[in-house]
Amino acid sequence: MPEKPRRRLSSSPSAPDGAGASLTALRGVGPRVAERLQRLGVRDQFDLLLHRPLRYQDRGFVRPVAQLEENEEATIEGRVVESHLAPGPRRMLLCRLADDSGEISLRFFNAPPGWLERFRPGALLRCHGETRRVGFALEMAHPELLTAGEADEDALYPVYPATEGMHQSRLRGLIRQALDNLEQGRLAFPDLLPDEVVREEGFPSVLDALRLIHRPPREAGVEAALCEGRHPAVRRLAFEELLAQQLALREARARMRRFTAPPMGAGGRLFDEWLAGLPFRPTAAQQRVLEEVRGDLSRAQPMLRLVQGDVGSGKTLVAAGAALHAIEAGWQVALMAPTGLLAEQHQRNLTGWLTPLGLAPVLLSGTLGARARREALARVVSGEAPLVVGTHALFQDAVRFARLGLVIVDEQHRFGVHQRLSLTGKGEDETGGQRPHQLVMTATPIPRTLAMSAYADLDVSVIDELPPGRTPVRTVAIADTRREEVMERLRAVAAEGRQAYWVCPLIEESEAVQAQAAQVAAQMLQESLPELRIALVHGRLPGAEKDAVMNAFKAGAFDVLVATTVIEVGVDVPNASVMVIENAERLGLAQLHQLRGRVGRGAAQSSCVLMYRAPLGERGRARLGLLRETHDGFRIAEEDLRMRGPGEVLGTRQTGLARLRVADLLRDADLLPAVREVADRLLAREPARAEALIARWVGDARDYGKV
Repeated sequence: MPEKPRRRLSSSPSAPDGAGASLTALRGVGPRVAERLQRLGVRDQFDLLLHRPLRYQDRGFVRPVAQLEENEEATIEGRVVESHLAPGPRRMLLCRLADDSGEISLRFFNAPPGWLERFRPGALLRCHGETRRVGFALEMAHPELLTAGEADEDALYPVYPATEGMHQSRLRGLIRQALDNLEQGRLAFPDLLPDEVVREEGFPSVLDALRLIHRPPREAGVEAALCEGRHPAVRRLAFEELLAQQLALREARARMRRFTAPPMGAGGRLFDEWLAGLPFRPTAAQQRVLEEVRGDLSRAQPMLRLVQGDVGSGKTLVAAGAALHAIEAGWQVALMAPTGLLAEQHQRNLTGWLTPLGLAPVLLSGTLGARARREALARVVSGEAPLVVGTHALFQDAVRFARLGLVIVDEQHRFGVHQRLSLTGKGEDETGGQRPHQLVMTATPIPRTLAMSAYADLDVSVIDELPPGRTPVRTVAIADTRREEVMERLRAVAAEGRQAYWVCPLIEESEAVQAQAAQVAAQMLQESLPELRIALVHGRLPGAEKDAVMNAFKAGAFDVLVATTVIEVGVDVPNASVMVIENAERLGLAQLHQLRGRVGRGAAQSSCVLMYRAPLGERGRARLGLLRETHDGFRIAEEDLRMRGPGEVLGTRQTGLARLRVADLLRDADLLPAVREVADRLLAREPARAEALIARWVGDARDYGKV
């Protein structure tokens, strides 16, 4: 097959975005307005120009008043019949507007002085608003008054994401000023995509794209194409943003590659003894990923690898193999987990595996007493402890390593970027030129589309095979009106000597959200099943108390554990065979899949009951039906991405992943191959252009790519 022609990129570097972009250079922007704009993520005029409308209104089409219906958004035009200020402190102005077909009332709150003159009888007004019924008549409450320019019949009217104190009219005016500055050359916003890319992809210039997004013509199909992201103007900006994100991640990777890391020779004695002593044979997928990790560790550049695998795929085994490889080469290993319970579980598993080899993992968590903590810290700083397992406690200044060579982060999306960087920094040498190897793991399958963009700075390994002998969890979806049947099932399970989870999304009752609270559920179960031992755990419990309850449940002290989603990760109780999830329709697919993975860890047939509040909509039926149909975490993750978007799937609040303003990773997935190709070329030939793109789209958030 002939090779695809390579893109030829222009060699001249593009200038960075120009000066004069301060918000305060715009009329009407002072410190207070600038502060409100910052709540929208708008820090300068460039951000204003990239503040994309949510939707558009066709204000050029004037509706006859007689044809208006309740709760309808429309543009009307007529003459003032009568107006007056209603008595009271709020200066409410009431007006009757008439056209040839009829009359409608307009109501304005906190009317400015002078408005009564503006609404004098006979004045011609055009306004846009939503109708509502008051008594037997329709009125518009505080409609927007349109000037001649705003009522342009040839253009659609943008509606932007807004915030308190920053309403549509002011936001539109500011964006109009910024666009005017751009069109008249007072603001430099150069085309940063190479000409060849623009031509081959059929993109408009950046000026034409911004002009069309903010002032679209009233042409058939334009509004839908813009809102759905199919229009070339949106695609052009999306391509540029995805390219900037890709470049920032590649830059972060290159920055890390400039460091050295301790090369860890093959060795193998401890590793081979450990493998031979396991009571099972690792899967082919585990062996493949182990070889990839050990290959990375043997090099003098820092390993940057993400290992993802579905619930129960055996990531801990890969972590143990990597740790042994580093320890045998004379280096210390730190394994960080997001919760004390998960850290203790890792420590127990690793102790069972490594004690026969003469290695004793050390636990560092917030639950340790003062004396035990001092002893653990002394063993770490002396190098006597080859493997340290802990939570956020590992970040503290008091924790110092003798020779930290490998950092393993479990459930990586639950840690902030700076926390991970802090732990990695503990392994720097005196010159700052050497860093530890990094292995990050997640049990949340990440769709390939998302991984290509969000983890471009990492090598990705996938454990795509479950250990043999795991029985699939039987999954059923039932309405919460059948709660009594579910409780009878719990009674039968307890009589057989097995245990169950009962998960609720909320901790307390809320009038606003119709979800069963864990506290209420625990009380209900205790009253209905008095012979069973019921425990309650939720995120507001102190860490030590929460861990104590969970450990007691694992030890068999309770029959049913009522919990919020704090048990999503880290709980391994083979005797638990039933998972009941209240209000399952409220949780994401990936989260439901994670919760389901807490059962099915023993030999007994396990069940997951997805209890929903009826009536269940079509989308809810499809989501719960997919969980009943498949246990494939990657298929579930793809569907979760389609329904909820990348921010929810990745947990960007925790990761620090920069927010995409125009692009959508699912919608624009077809752009990614070209984006990656152009990123390669820019980094090799036009670093100035690459830097300008990163500065425009990523800016201060560029460190998000560091892991």
